[in-house]
Amino acid sequence: MWTSDLTLMMLEGVRDTLLMTLMSTLFGYLLGLPWGIVLAVTDKSGIRPNAVIYKILDVVANIMRSIPFLILLILVMPITRAIVGKTTGSAATIVPLTLAAAPFIGRMIESSIKEVDHGVVEAAQSMGAGTFTIIWKVLLVEARTSILVGVTIAIGTILGYSAMAGVVGGGGLGDIAMRYGYYRYETLIMIVSVVLLVILVQIFQTLGMRLSVRLDKRK
Repeated sequence: MWTSDLTLMMLEGVRDTLLMTLMSTLFGYLLGLPWGIVLAVTDKSGIRPNAVIYKILDVVANIMRSIPFLILLILVMPITRAIVGKTTGSAATIVPLTLAAAPFIGRMIESSIKEVDHGVVEAAQSMGAGTFTIIWKVLLVEARTSILVGVTIAIGTILGYSAMAGVVGGGGLGDIAMRYGYYRYETLIMIVSVVLLVILVQIFQTLGMRLSVRLDKRK
């Protein structure tokens, strides 16, 4: 039978899931945004081609993206313990979530910047704009709609990863679904956890797409 304690537990699960997702997205972009910018800029078709730097970042991104999240979660436990002081709970899960998100975000940023019309870049260069000015006032501005769509995708992906972390006590709705829904055969708790996760994804998806449409100056 559903009780007030279960309701409170679910609300705490939603809170922890939002905390993990939003904080990991924030830290993921702090790492992934410059990563993607450097990838786009140093590519052979970028404004400052550099094969060595591009290849290093490209290989690292490919390797990190190839590691399944649950394996990465276990591999970085020493790092998580060193930073947070523990390896379980919502706070600890932010570390592997960030490391998993950063190369994924970097690739999306790289793709968004490469979509910018090269003629706009050439126009800025012809007016004497420097590399930093072109990146900040041309590439990122022109790619803002695509980048915002990428944020929406990243949040949904990270939210899914946070649920997977419940297998090893990562906290949030995924942890509740595993501890109560799976191990204790509480089907109702499992279903409610999944429904709440779906609702959260839909909310972020809707908000992100509406905001991206408003910011799209091409329409």
